[in-house]
Amino acid sequence: MAVAATLAAVGGSACCFKLLNAAVGVLPAPGAAAKRAWKWRNTCTSLAHSALSGAGALIWFVRMHGGYFIHDFLDLALNEPFRKSWEVLLHHSMVISCFGFALRSGVCVGFAVASLLVEIHSVFLHIRQLLLLSGRTNRTGEGAAARRPSLVYSVASWLNLGALVVFRLGTLCWMTRWLTRQTQRLPLFVLMLGTAGLSLISTMSLGLFYRLLRADVLTNPGQKH
Repeated sequence: MAVAATLAAVGGSACCFKLLNAAVGVLPAPGAAAKRAWKWRNTCTSLAHSALSGAGALIWFVRMHGGYFIHDFLDLALNEPFRKSWEVLLHHSMVISCFGFALRSGVCVGFAVASLLVEIHSVFLHIRQLLLLSGRTNRTGEGAAARRPSLVYSVASWLNLGALVVFRLGTLCWMTRWLTRQTQRLPLFVLMLGTAGLSLISTMSLGLFYRLLRADVLTNPGQKH
């Protein structure tokens, strides 16, 4: 795999996502989301990436995935305070490192492609985020009824939790199992990079599951900001 072709594909992918982000900014956002226009654009772009990656996880080029993470890393670093974005930036740094190594060396490319199954969950995660940004979490009306989650949000939140368990945690468990069975076949550096990456992302995913469970099952979504 030529380095020049890889860099061109990754760079082109990052530029395409930047153009998509700009195009979303031209379109009108829902009233509540207009107050956080950058977050709305970023989440819409992330949703598009997740849909593309999830739908074509078995055949989609890893280059496109890497290009998106470069774009999103820069977008977050420039627009979101570090205290709010450090976890995502750390996640993106690890993903960029692992995917960059796979593209450069040609080692474990299939393993990297399999990890795109995680993006199927990200589709539901970003849909939930868009509902929160647009203020469409509670039922219309007054009194107790208005404090109850809307049907759309309830369905989205439960699908999000289910997809997290199946596609995110399930994929990470499979990847961990595969990696532990390849300890005698893989170079030490590859094994260390894979172990570090899986450990970090698995820990973050479990933390995400807890936060979503607490927010959508144990409390009223109308109380979230």
